[in-house]
Amino acid sequence: MILIVGSNPDLSSIWASHLERQQHDVHVVTNQKDCVDFLCEFEPEVVVLDVMLQDGSAIAIADFTSYRRPETRIVFVTRSTFFADGSLFQHIPNTAAIIPERTNPNDLAEIVAYHGRAS
Repeated sequence: MILIVGSNPDLSSIWASHLERQQHDVHVVTNQKDCVDFLCEFEPEVVVLDVMLQDGSAIAIADFTSYRRPETRIVFVTRSTFFADGSLFQHIPNTAAIIPERTNPNDLAEIVAYHGRAS
């Protein structure tokens, strides 16, 4: 199961459709509250997380995920170069990848699939 947490519903929908084509069960939420509620009930293999989440804190979500679901891998997606130094790997133990938002959806699906198998 894959959880997508993103502010842009159009982009999240594109990512979800590419992942569903690979036979993944995909759930999409747009805010921190819905994400936390989901993580309290389900254990996704991978969370695709928009670093610049508009309704909540991506870092708080990642921290909660690390605490509540330590086996769940996090793929951060960002349109900023702020975390280009890889610091998320040091601060969030579940971090599997940090990729640019403009990454081809097929490539994102392959990255997510890879880390889902590795978890």
